[in-house]
Amino acid sequence: MTGGAQNIEFIVLATTKVGDNAIVVHTLSKEYGRRGFLLRSAKKTAGALLLPLNILEADVVENPKSELWTIKNLLLKDSLQGIRGNLQKNTITLFMAEVLMRTLKDGTNEDGLYEWCVGSILTFNALESDWTNFHVRFLMELAGALGFRPSFQSIAPFAQEQLQPMKQLLEADFTASMLLPLSGATRSALCEDLLRYLSYHTDTNIQVKSLDVLKELYR
Repeated sequence: MTGGAQNIEFIVLATTKVGDNAIVVHTLSKEYGRRGFLLRSAKKTAGALLLPLNILEADVVENPKSELWTIKNLLLKDSLQGIRGNLQKNTITLFMAEVLMRTLKDGTNEDGLYEWCVGSILTFNALESDWTNFHVRFLMELAGALGFRPSFQSIAPFAQEQLQPMKQLLEADFTASMLLPLSGATRSALCEDLLRYLSYHTDTNIQVKSLDVLKELYR
């Protein structure tokens, strides 16, 4: 703690505009789990810093009179050039960020969740090919990170018509899962099945609007 501020690292999940000169930055961090912070005097140039799944450092200034604390002195930890230069990868990060935003309740802070998320983002950034199944694998691994790693028996009731590709996905290691020859329609159906599975286990109605964008992208 220095000057009343604590420096933390966090993942950007989403932003919400508050008035003309401030936004709430919805984040995931090791220290606070999922939490919103107020960023005052938010300039237009801050938009590039606050892209979904960017990994930042910032100083957190606690406010004893409010639960909405302030962040300042934002610093980008990694430019994620392998993602930001690719339209399809950027679209997938929108989906991943929205899934985290809608799945994790405020204050959610599962042990190891933040480290897993950072690892997933950096892995996706580093992949130069064979990554079109990544978001499906992400959903499956998210369930494990939240403490209920799916088995075929537990996920079968949610898999509907996708039992065979779901079984292949469950049995494959990471590299093999990236190489599974899944159509765009199959990937979308698997995502819907896995979101129902996550909804059931988190007691949350997870509605992810960006999945429709992915459906259009991979038609």
